[in-house]
Amino acid sequence: MSKIELNDKKIQILEVAEKLFSEKGFEGTSIRDISKEAKINIAMVSYYFGSKDRLLESLIIYKTSDLKLQLENLLQENLEPLDKVNKLIEIYLNRISCNKGIFRVLHFELNSKKREKSLNAFTELKKGNLKSVESIIQQGQSKGVFRKDIIIPLITPTIIGTFFHFHMNKPFFEELLHLKTEEMYDEYIKTYLTKHIQQTIKALLVYEN
Repeated sequence: MSKIELNDKKIQILEVAEKLFSEKGFEGTSIRDISKEAKINIAMVSYYFGSKDRLLESLIIYKTSDLKLQLENLLQENLEPLDKVNKLIEIYLNRISCNKGIFRVLHFELNSKKREKSLNAFTELKKGNLKSVESIIQQGQSKGVFRKDIIIPLITPTIIGTFFHFHMNKPFFEELLHLKTEEMYDEYIKTYLTKHIQQTIKALLVYEN
C-alpha cells in the first residue's frame, strides 16, 4: 500500500490513533479505544482499516510520505551541495518535530518482531529516502566538495539520533538550557540544535582544510 485515499473521517481516526498509540503504546490501545475517542462507530473503524496493524501501516504512510516528496523536490533544486545538505537536515528535523507522536510510536514498534509486516511500508519509504540522501551526497562528491569515504547510510541516523537524544531527555535539557516554555523548546530545536547538527554533518562530509 503506497498511497491511501483519505477522507475526513479516516484522517480523524488516524489523528486519534497517533495520539493514543503515542500515549498508551500500540499494544495498550484497542480499536474500541480509538473509536470511542474519535466518536466514530467501531464497525466504521474496522471497515476503513480492517485491523489495528493495517491502521498503523496507514498512519505511518499518512505521516511520512510527504517527507519523501520534500526530499525528491530538494534533489532537483539548484543549490550548492552543502546548502542542499543543510536544507535536508532542516526538512528532517521539521518533519520529526511536527510529528513527534508517530516517531515515538515507530521508535518503540520498530523493535517489535510482531510489527514487522506493518512496518514494511515504512522500511520501503526509508529506502526511498536514503536514495535521495545518497543522490544529494553523490552530487557533492562528483563536484569534489564532499569526501569519498563517507558511510552514507549512517548520515540519517546521525541527524535523527541527535534529535531523539535531545527529545528523549527533554526535562533535562529544558532545565539545563533554561527553556521555560514549549515555544522556547521548539525554537531551540529550530535554531541551535539544527545548526549544531548541520555543523556535525558538515564535519563528516567536507574535506578538512
